Order: sequence, then C-alpha cells, then structure tokens
Amino acid sequence: MNLRGALRRERAHAAGWAVIGLGNPGEAYARNRHNAGAWTVNELARRAGATLRAEGRSIRIAVAALAGERVALVRPRVYVNESGRAAAQTLRASGVPPDRLIVVYDELDLPPGALRLRRGGGAGGHNGLKSIIAEAGADFLRVRLGIGRPLDGGEPTRDPDLVADYVLSNPAGAERETLEASARRAADAVAAIVAEGLEAAGARFNRRGPGGAPDEARRGV
Repeated sequence: MNLRGALRRERAHAAGWAVIGLGNPGEAYARNRHNAGAWTVNELARRAGATLRAEGRSIRIAVAALAGERVALVRPRVYVNESGRAAAQTLRASGVPPDRLIVVYDELDLPPGALRLRRGGGAGGHNGLKSIIAEAGADFLRVRLGIGRPLDGGEPTRDPDLVADYVLSNPAGAERETLEASARRAADAVAAIVAEGLEAAGARFNRRGPGGAPDEARRGV
C-alpha cells in the first residue's frame, strides 16, 4: 500500500479514545479467564453493532460511537505477553494519545467479579501490562476485572505453573456467570470513563465487588 492509501486507512480509524481488551487470540483461548478483557471489548462491540476487523498483524479494530465520542474498540491478534505491539499499533491507527487509551484486563489480586479503575502504575506481574508499558509508557487508564487466585491446599498461590494453568482455563458454572456479569459492568465502566471522566467513573465502579455488591473496604483502588 502506498503512503496515500495508508493515510486514508488510518483516517478511517481516527478516534478520540481507544479501548483494548487483553486476551490471547483464537477460539482455543476465547473462554479463558485470561481473556476477560477481550470479553469486555466484545460486549462494547455488540452494543454498538460494530464488527472488529483485522488491521495489520497485531489488532482487530472497529470505531464506534460511545457516549458521544468516536472510540476505537480493539482486540489484540497477538498473545498477551506481546500486548505492547497491539497497543502501539492501536495508537498509530487511531491517533489517540496514551492518556486516552483504556486497557481492560484480568486481575488475579481481586476477587472474581470485582472491578477497579485507575490511571498509571506498574505492571503488577501482568505480562500484558509489562509489554504495553515498554511500548507506550504507563500513563494509560486501566479497568481491572477480578478473577481471583488459584488455590493450593486451600490457600491462594503465586506458583507460576498453577497460575498459568488457572488463567488459561475456562471458568464454569457460577464463576463463569460472575465473570460474564463483571465484563458487562466493565463495559459500563468504560462508557462512564468516556462520558464522565475517570474520577466520576471510579466513584461508581470501584465500589462494586463480586456480584455488584458494595465493597466497603475499597482495597486495591
């Protein structure tokens, strides 16, 4: 594609905000806990009637109206630990600055169903965030979906093998329902960030724990 064609294509994806839902590509991973962020982008696309289409090697993207803004909705076509490639391509294609990039992802250190919104910070051991910070800096917004930690002997564990098996497996039954509901609330939270700003959205959604119940302690905000 020549330069003129490339510019036309980039203008087609121009947006005021961008949302990336982290997850691994392909049907084999689609229902894993690690793909909870991707579920949120799927929900936003469903609500907008938008179809995400492949763009380059790293992303699927659609631009949709959300809270009166043009918002680029993105799922990576790369594995979670390469999410920085997807973030960098998203910023180039949409023209969105990093401080208007919203990254939605699974969080081991929150109970299943809890949400937390924030800007900036470290990677917290999440390889997808490490990759994004390396490519785009840390000044993006985060929507964290709690998935809880796996148990070993009845206690939460940080054993890397057990954690990997856990995040790359499918929740079932009541847990599945809880995480699906959390992804829908996360889509609401993204819309609230775009419409009202992070502080107002956080005041609403950081108070919600599993099942939408108030989280009085507000730990991990």
